[in-house]
Amino acid sequence: MRGDNRIALRPEKGDNSPMTQRQQNTSMDKTAWAFLLALSVLWGGSFFFVDVAVREMPPLSIAAARLFLAAIVLQIVLLVGGIKLQLTNGMWRVFFIMGLLNNAIPFSLLAWGQTHIAGGLAAILNSTMLIFSVLVAHFFTDNEKITPARLFGVAAGFCGVVIMIGADALSGLGDKVLAQFAVLGATFCYACATVYGLRFRRRGVLPMSAAAGQITAAAIILLPFALIVDRPWLFVADISAPAAASVLSLGVVSTGVAYLLYFRILASSGATNVALVTFLVPVTPIVLGALFLGEVLRREHFYGMLLIGIGLAAIDGRLLKFWKKRPPQE
Repeated sequence: MRGDNRIALRPEKGDNSPMTQRQQNTSMDKTAWAFLLALSVLWGGSFFFVDVAVREMPPLSIAAARLFLAAIVLQIVLLVGGIKLQLTNGMWRVFFIMGLLNNAIPFSLLAWGQTHIAGGLAAILNSTMLIFSVLVAHFFTDNEKITPARLFGVAAGFCGVVIMIGADALSGLGDKVLAQFAVLGATFCYACATVYGLRFRRRGVLPMSAAAGQITAAAIILLPFALIVDRPWLFVADISAPAAASVLSLGVVSTGVAYLLYFRILASSGATNVALVTFLVPVTPIVLGALFLGEVLRREHFYGMLLIGIGLAAIDGRLLKFWKKRPPQE
C-alpha cells in the first residue's frame, strides 16, 4: 500500500516527479532566506496577536477563527490565480492530515498554553521545534540526516534564543507543566508536519495550492468543535476592536500569507531549513521594537542574535563547505 493510505511521515517513493530524480537542496539561496525572514516576522507577530485576543476569547475559538479567515483568503488567492485544488489520488487525505498536524492541533495547544504561561517562555519552548525537526527529518528522510554541524547549530541557536529573551523567562519552567507540555506538543506537531509536507513537492502540488488545501482542511476540522464547545455567538458581540483586529491579523497575515511563504521554503529547501524560522521568531519583535518603538537593544540581545546567526550558518552548511574549500596557506 502506498503512504497515502496511512499516516506516514516518510515521503513516498516511486513517483516520477523531479524531486525523485535529484536530491532536494538542503541549503538555502538568497530568495529562501528572504522568505524565511519574512515568515519569521509574520509568525513573530502571532504571539502578540494571540496574547491580545486570548483576554476576550476562548483559545479554541481563536484557533478556529484564525483558520477560517486564512482559508477564505487563500481560496480567494486560488480563485484569482485560476488554480484548482488537486484532490485526486488521495490528496484530500494528505490535506486533512497536514491540516491536523500543522494547524488544528498546534494552534489549539499554543492558544491554550499562552493563557497559562508567559510569552517569553512560550517563545523559548517554541524554538525547540528545530530540535524535533532535526530528529524527525533524520529518521524519515533520506537527505536530511543529523550531522555534527547541525547538532552544533541547534545547540547554538537554542542558547541564543534563551540569552536574547532572558534566562529569567525560564524561572517559571517548573510551574504549570501542562501548559508547557501543550506548547512542546505543538512544536512536535509542527516538526512532523514539515516532514510530512514534503510530499506536496514530490507530487507537483504548487505551494499556493498546498497552503490553501491544508488551511481549509484544518478549518473544516476545528470550526465545528469551536461552535459546539465555545458557542461564540454568546460573546462575539462583546469583543473589543483591538481583539477583533488581532484575530483578523492573525488569520489573514500570520496564517494565510505566512503559509504561502512556508510552503515555498519547504518545497525548495527542506524540512530542517523551514524549521529555522523558530530561532528567528523571537528576534523580530525585539528588532522591530528597537526600530519603531524606541526600545533599547541590550548587550544580551546582540549576544543572542550572534549565537542564533552562528547556529543558522552551521545548519545551512554552506559556511562550512566554503571553509573546507579554502586553499591551504603556505
